Amino acid sequence: MGITYKDAGVDVDAIQKSEGSVGRLLGATHQGHRVVHGFGHYAGLVELPGGTLLGTHTDGVGTKVLIATLMDRYDTVGIDCMAMNGNDIVCVGATPTSFVDYIAANRNESEIFAQIAHGLAAGALKAAVPIVGGETAIMPDMFDNDDFAFDLAGTITGVVSKESLILGDQIQVGDIIVGAASSGLHSNGYTLARKVLLSKYSIHDNVGGVGRIGDALLEPTRIYVRPVLDMLKSCEIHGLAHITGGSFAKLSRLKNAGYEIDALPPTPPIMDLISQEGVEQDEMYRTFNMGVGFCAIAPHTQADPIIDAFKRYKIDAMPIGRITEKTGVRVKSITL
Repeated sequence: MGITYKDAGVDVDAIQKSEGSVGRLLGATHQGHRVVHGFGHYAGLVELPGGTLLGTHTDGVGTKVLIATLMDRYDTVGIDCMAMNGNDIVCVGATPTSFVDYIAANRNESEIFAQIAHGLAAGALKAAVPIVGGETAIMPDMFDNDDFAFDLAGTITGVVSKESLILGDQIQVGDIIVGAASSGLHSNGYTLARKVLLSKYSIHDNVGGVGRIGDALLEPTRIYVRPVLDMLKSCEIHGLAHITGGSFAKLSRLKNAGYEIDALPPTPPIMDLISQEGVEQDEMYRTFNMGVGFCAIAPHTQADPIIDAFKRYKIDAMPIGRITEKTGVRVKSITL
């Protein structure tokens, strides 16, 4: 049996149980407020005076920051942070309106912070959202590391009308699933990727078909905000999913339906290498995006316009599956 995410120290099932417990506790704060949707989707939603819905989401870059430190290169993780937030907020149909970042570090390194900010700004331009504030916290006692160490996270807001809200409840049998190509690992599964790859290779090693390991691991997360907002103006969309932690299992948060995925684009070389080094195929499908970073679910007549919307932004997309009567998520007959 190959190495799993749990072997690497990340028990996804246990984490989901913890998140459920926390969600139930914090859900008690909704009483007396106009909460339209709370935990369990890609963004929380509250109704503002006048009927507009405000969406909010918070996310970080995970242990990809460790790769940035090993490579001594910090100009791309800001793009990742923006992507992890922007790609999620549009999944409810919301247009991003503002973003704030949070950097925690063990010491003040102004040049490194400038590199991080450069990436955040580049990502903000791609996501068409202004960065309106942030916080940098210097906490040496929080990091057990003599070398520079940091964490990066952000919060994004977005607005959507009730009529344009997309939660996945309109998904129906016969709908097609269109997958947009990822740029690599994006920002998930890095604990497993590091355990598998860095036990054999140096971060600076060059591997045929992959290139330098560190460069492949630092490839920024693709930002899908603009093409998704475009397609929402002209296409009938029933569901949207950012394929991140848990990979295609993320689809099940939209609706209790049958998600049958039977075709995938070419797998990024870095994922092929991880598989070759001891991660079995079913674990790959449960952990990594396998070349698909975003999914749009719609009537089959909408497939071509959706694909065209992605291609206008130089993002390849293709039909990867359909909605069936048998509930659950299956990728090439493997149940997730």
